[in-house]
Amino acid sequence: MEPPTKSRSVFEGVVVRVEIEDWPGAGPWEIVRLPGAAGVLPVTASGDVVLVKQFRRPVRDVLTEIPAGLLDVEDEDPLTCAARELFEETGYRHETIEFLGGMYPSAGITDEYVHLFWARAAEAPERPPEDGIEVLRLPLPRMVAAARAGRIRDAKTALALLLFAGRASKA
Repeated sequence: MEPPTKSRSVFEGVVVRVEIEDWPGAGPWEIVRLPGAAGVLPVTASGDVVLVKQFRRPVRDVLTEIPAGLLDVEDEDPLTCAARELFEETGYRHETIEFLGGMYPSAGITDEYVHLFWARAAEAPERPPEDGIEVLRLPLPRMVAAARAGRIRDAKTALALLLFAGRASKA
């Protein structure tokens, strides 16, 4: 595939940048540039997952998700971001944390890549959750079944649950 012949920035926000690239044979293409993100599936020793419930303005609804955030802290790597978001959003700390996989949530329009981790989470939070977030502690098998049934509407959360379930079944 030939690279674009021209690229111009048409919008620069606080986090988002939009470029229009001219591709040979395809014409102009709008691309949303984002810094990427990291998310973590916290699993307690008793077999629960710690999820967050929060209102998401772009979809105008409340979603149940893994703790996650943008890679918007200078020089912060994805693993550190995931651990920080876990504590900030839920009040839970991780005991261990490992890479699980990753994904491009909408590769037709954005270059965003989401790094996914799983963590052995403490049994209890050290502090209350971030404002606007409700913390849910639910049985892992129930949430994996919900992901397999298509009832988890957040892509990073569904994928993290399915990747972890696949990994756990091979152990």
